[in-house]
Amino acid sequence: MSDIEMPILPEMADVWQQTLGWQPDSEQQKLFQQLYELILAGNRQLNLTRITSPEEFWEKHLWDSLRGIFSQKSEKIAGLSGKAIDIGTGAGFPGIPIAIAFPNYTVSLLDATRKKIAFLENTTSELGLTNVNTITGRAEEIGQYPSDRNAYNLALIRAVAEPSVCAEYALPLLKRGGLAILYRGQWTTEENDTLQPALEKLGGIVESIEEFTTPCSGSIRHCLYLRKVAPTPREFPRAVGVPAQKPL
Repeated sequence: MSDIEMPILPEMADVWQQTLGWQPDSEQQKLFQQLYELILAGNRQLNLTRITSPEEFWEKHLWDSLRGIFSQKSEKIAGLSGKAIDIGTGAGFPGIPIAIAFPNYTVSLLDATRKKIAFLENTTSELGLTNVNTITGRAEEIGQYPSDRNAYNLALIRAVAEPSVCAEYALPLLKRGGLAILYRGQWTTEENDTLQPALEKLGGIVESIEEFTTPCSGSIRHCLYLRKVAPTPREFPRAVGVPAQKPL
């Protein structure tokens, strides 16, 4: 790190508690600040995020990442152990904040861009996170690997593609009974109608859809919770690029 004085993240202890029923302890708060500084430094070489002001980073990267976990429908995740995969992780969201908040989860960060994976490897090493690993590749490829197919309890996918494409990326990676969390902005009944036929083919159901408002900017957000209830047929995910070009 350079000698440039870094901005400080707001602690937001009351907001954490009021909105999620949780707040970071002092060590977790320290890790969030360190993560913020590493992202700001990495932004000088890589296009990681346009969200760099302290309050906006807190809301749109930290709070938003954890809101998907601390929901009424996914509260049983808390306190459990298991394997999670963050598909198309980019700068490490939501995977790294979840790894910090849930040290009993092993979190795999998946991205196709080798430079971003190298940054994430350095970042998690700097943070001392022993429950994080990285995978360079595409979800369509990883979903066919015996080591990763049907291997995860939790799949996280944020701002990657339309919902049916996200479902095709995520469900093959989940164990039966596993949960995929799709982080969305807006959500419409039309999107819901197009998602249902895809889920029937992939062995999943919509367990719940939650709408919420972010605590600082008042933005509307949604999380979709997809439960894997049956095996995903071997032909899914299809070859690289096909899910996005020809959604189910």
